[in-house]
Amino acid sequence: MAQRLIPLKRSDACRSCSTPLDVGVMAWWDPGSRSVECTTCRSGDAEVGRPSQTIDPGNPGGSSIERYERLHAKRDAAIEKKWGRFSGVVKFLTDDPQSTTAWRSGSEGERKLASHLTERLGDRVVLLHDRRVPRTRGNIDHLVIAASGVWIVDAKLRKGLIELRDVGNWFTVDRQLYVGGRRQTKLVEDMSWQVDAVRRAIGEPNVPVRPAVCFVDGEWRLFRKPIELNGVLVCWPQKLVEKISDDGSLRAEDVLAVAGHLASSLPAKAPSRRMNHDI
Repeated sequence: MAQRLIPLKRSDACRSCSTPLDVGVMAWWDPGSRSVECTTCRSGDAEVGRPSQTIDPGNPGGSSIERYERLHAKRDAAIEKKWGRFSGVVKFLTDDPQSTTAWRSGSEGERKLASHLTERLGDRVVLLHDRRVPRTRGNIDHLVIAASGVWIVDAKLRKGLIELRDVGNWFTVDRQLYVGGRRQTKLVEDMSWQVDAVRRAIGEPNVPVRPAVCFVDGEWRLFRKPIELNGVLVCWPQKLVEKISDDGSLRAEDVLAVAGHLASSLPAKAPSRRMNHDI
């Protein structure tokens, strides 16, 4: 059985260094030997004979831009087949359909948000981008592992006013997310499968998992406030940074251990340069 990172329910001692471990401390549990290992020994790897693990942060917006390029190339090929030597003129006078350009915009939004998070949060967190969820066709835009928990962030580059409306009647409350006058509650609902995937990957229910939809260039009313809808935070980049920066229960070694586990369980779809976090 696979080892898991868990908060201890009883006092124990690390099997590698014999350091006492109190109740609630995050440690690696080996169900086979029924022993625990502290996150320090797990990260050092010297005594357990494992190579130092590296984290691939992924490529922000990588999947989206690859999808856009495939659709764009498919359209170009169709034009060339139909118009022959006049295809250059047709390409110049026509644009990709919105269903294609949306992937390019999505990639831009992911890259902008990744840059903002990197600049504002720096080494206080571990950032994982464009993660593949095994046995599905979906991906997760950003994972931010911080003391406050594991943040699942869906980046959106949408124009228009972002607001929460109650569309119920006199007797019921029906809160819905609207962007530019269009109902967009599905953006919040779509976070549920991502939360399930991350919780399964972590394998420990006591690690906080916090979903967020972040509008990179959205419009907000004066005296704006973030929106909480069905357990999902809907906000702008700076507010997201503030929430991630809140105090939490994860220690530095816990953050690194959880990040390493997620990086291997939810691999990057478009790998980038590798970053050592000495896990």
